[in-house]
Amino acid sequence: MRAFFVALLLLVVGLVVPVQPAVAAPTDSRGREIVLRGFNVSGSTKLYENGLLPFRSTADAATAAVQMRNLTGANAIRFLISWEGVQPARDRIDTAYLDRAADQIRQFTGRGIRVLIDYHQDLYSSHLFHRGSWYTGDGAPKWVIDAGDYPTESCGICVLWGQNMLTNNAVRSAAYDFWRNRYGVQDAYLAQARAMLTHLRSRVDHSMVLGIDPFNEPFDGGLDGASGTTWEATWMMPFYQRFRAVMDATGWSDRPVYAEPLVFWNTTFGEAGGLSTIAPLGSRYVFNSHYYDGARITLDPTPAADGTYSAAMNRIRDRAAALDTTAFVSEFGNAMDSSRTPWMIRAMYQGLDSRLSGATFWNDAARSGPVLSATQWQWDVYSGQHRELMNGNPDKVQTEGDAWNGEDHSVIANGALRLDPRVLDRLYPSAVAGRTVAFAYEDLARDGFAGSGRQQAWLTVPSRLPAIAGLTTGRQYGVLVWREPPAALGAPTELHLPASFPSGRTAVVSDLGTRSGLTTTGPIAVGTEVGATTARRLLLDATGSAPGSTHVALVVNTSDVAAIPAATLTAARTELLAWAATL
Repeated sequence: MRAFFVALLLLVVGLVVPVQPAVAAPTDSRGREIVLRGFNVSGSTKLYENGLLPFRSTADAATAAVQMRNLTGANAIRFLISWEGVQPARDRIDTAYLDRAADQIRQFTGRGIRVLIDYHQDLYSSHLFHRGSWYTGDGAPKWVIDAGDYPTESCGICVLWGQNMLTNNAVRSAAYDFWRNRYGVQDAYLAQARAMLTHLRSRVDHSMVLGIDPFNEPFDGGLDGASGTTWEATWMMPFYQRFRAVMDATGWSDRPVYAEPLVFWNTTFGEAGGLSTIAPLGSRYVFNSHYYDGARITLDPTPAADGTYSAAMNRIRDRAAALDTTAFVSEFGNAMDSSRTPWMIRAMYQGLDSRLSGATFWNDAARSGPVLSATQWQWDVYSGQHRELMNGNPDKVQTEGDAWNGEDHSVIANGALRLDPRVLDRLYPSAVAGRTVAFAYEDLARDGFAGSGRQQAWLTVPSRLPAIAGLTTGRQYGVLVWREPPAALGAPTELHLPASFPSGRTAVVSDLGTRSGLTTTGPIAVGTEVGATTARRLLLDATGSAPGSTHVALVVNTSDVAAIPAATLTAARTELLAWAATL
């Protein structure tokens, strides 16, 4: 998750990105287009105090799954595992470790939360670092490092963790050897991956596993004079193809490889990689990108605002489309120690929701594009309560934040969200019976610490739509336009309904009808999220509509009033249907 730390080391370049056609989104068992939203669980996998797993017990995993589902409506996680955890010795696969991982995964899948399994590494291995080092890593086991005879690690004059990827010869040499399979290290990695996949295949709900991320944030270790894209084609894609073959041989042929580009891609400053010179990937791979704002983390003092991250998220959309596959943003976020964080994350979610800024959405919604699936970094239930010996050093006990290289990214601590809940508990279309044409959401989240700062609307309704503007001004709201397929799916469209939208005081304006207050029956209804106790979903049932029909729904939090007059809803509906017809 440290891609942004290379920012100061690279030159600023100007980028012009052509708009690419969208490709089909992933679907559920009923044929509905799905959007996945959730969190990484978790950086605790990097810690020895946690046994190299996200949770110390199955019970803690269960508690986290319930909290996440109820507090944010999350329906997906990226579940971190460690090569060192799977294979602590050359001749041993730790099946007990894998069983604990499977137990933890089941706590999420059993509550309707899909899982992306992620082989995590940072700077290749903690065993490259000495006890007094300023930094540490995670990933490869000690026996791998012992086989390499690497130089003593030193980052030099380093103020940023990620500089190790460019200046630490031990880290660079180890990565260089991995990609070139020196000492048979890549063969060994694939052999343990085969064992892991075989062991987990019957121990988890296969239908709820999204796929496998074979290598978190790949970095080259040395380009040998080649470009990043040439390096990806020469060394990284062959590795992904080998991993694909292992998945096929172990019963995972129907699940994609979540392939990440070079870590230096889309980092605000500079450019390396991006899988732009390889053949289209197709459905057996997913273009799996991270995004952190390298500029605001390093040099840029300005706050995020409406449309700040549209270009960055659209680059991910467009790269996936050019590769003829879907996109997934498996990491994004910011440290919790900045008063700018709420709006940075808010703007990242806005970029995930739509290609467009809030100021342009209502006038150009036909270009809204696909809603991106994503998992935020991170959800650490032990935030601020760790006791990790950094590099095994009892004189360097890490207790604060994430207990790893001074990071503090967890959105939860002591069972409570650390940001304005409106940033994280969002309206989003979790399952669409057809194809999403346009979606946008106004969360009205405040910036500043603990939601103490300003509130500002970004999704502004133009004056030519006065009835819609009158209904939405000063309120949280979202709008979804979708088109049915030629053959009816027989399933409703679903949106996660945030806790800030009371069922009795949520207004819905749609071609399916209007509601001021939701009930559990009818074409516009409310229900509980699968596996949740309090989280709810909005159900929009278009049964009986003509094949290929276009539908629209405006969902408004009207908790400031007892009810919305029927005439107000009727006027807004007239405007809304006329607007949707132009798309």
